[in-house]
Amino acid sequence: MDISKLELERLAQAKAAFTTRYVNFDAIATLITGDIKPECGDLVLVRVEQISQHERIELTDGRKALLFAGDELVICYGNRYAPDQFEAEIPEDLSPCHLAAAGGIAAKVLSQHAKMKMPTAITPIGLLGDEQGKRINLADWTLPSTSYIGQRPTTIAVVGTSMNSGKTTTAANLINGLVKSGIKVGAAKITGTGAGGDLWLMSDAGASLVIDFTGAGFPSTYRATPKQIQEIFTTLTSYLATEGVDAIVLEIADGLYQDETSAVVSSPNFREAVDGVVFATGNALGAAAGVEWLRRYQLPVLAVSGLVTASPLAAREAAKATGLPVYDLEMLRQEAANLLLSAKAVVTLSSPRSLSSAIATQQQVLTS
Repeated sequence: MDISKLELERLAQAKAAFTTRYVNFDAIATLITGDIKPECGDLVLVRVEQISQHERIELTDGRKALLFAGDELVICYGNRYAPDQFEAEIPEDLSPCHLAAAGGIAAKVLSQHAKMKMPTAITPIGLLGDEQGKRINLADWTLPSTSYIGQRPTTIAVVGTSMNSGKTTTAANLINGLVKSGIKVGAAKITGTGAGGDLWLMSDAGASLVIDFTGAGFPSTYRATPKQIQEIFTTLTSYLATEGVDAIVLEIADGLYQDETSAVVSSPNFREAVDGVVFATGNALGAAAGVEWLRRYQLPVLAVSGLVTASPLAAREAAKATGLPVYDLEMLRQEAANLLLSAKAVVTLSSPRSLSSAIATQQQVLTS
């Protein structure tokens, strides 16, 4: 392993990716090269070799900057799980690899969706280190650890069948409806790959504070251990609670069959902390299977939404298959406050009635 001084001018000229936005760049002083095995979250200076699928990189402020061959980037190593894009893993060394995500992930692509072009090729120049040559990792800058004591804000989670099932759009419209009802909302994306798009959407919807797993030191959550996922979940929800929000809206990336999603959603910690679930899906069969999966873990499913609502026929099928209301985006905004009250009603039930009965009772109270 070789450690050399990194010129400040060179660092300043490099394009720093979204995943590195919590990092204090003043701490970066050295370049580490040689026989090194990178780890998840390690910052790396890379050179763009051949531009293909990702023609832009999302900067720390959210701007998507055009890439040119020869550009130097500050990104970080991470794994990626994206059925509609790339599957990628952290390589064993600093050999040439790929820009696996526009938010700034260096990884070796293993497989890709048929609609994807070849990944943009990059060459790692070296890991970034501090004055002593210690490698710098996203985990060095995280949200403060908090043991929240007090009344927990009512929490609704949005989960779905897969990537691009409408989860973020569902979460954003739920947030917007709550905010317009006078409710202060905090939002968090618990799992996924670091990128700003989903966070900006939830912020634009009116959430007073939006955070994600990068604030817990992870550029992505693919291949994180169940313990690490639980720590991310606890860190983010506790942080939002300390900020004095009235309600929390969570988004869980990908689908229920994805390993990390399955681990967090099926956990006792999730069941204890989440008061209601809105399920996003593209069709009635997905709605039926997903709702059944969630109910198996005794999770209170409040409604179905997502791409299925693009078709009135499919929405009716989903409602019939699940026995739940199916809300398009306008209805979701209108019913947001009711959903929040339904979640509170389910939590305070003293008898083991079904969730659908609880929601029906609460809706009768709200409309009386």
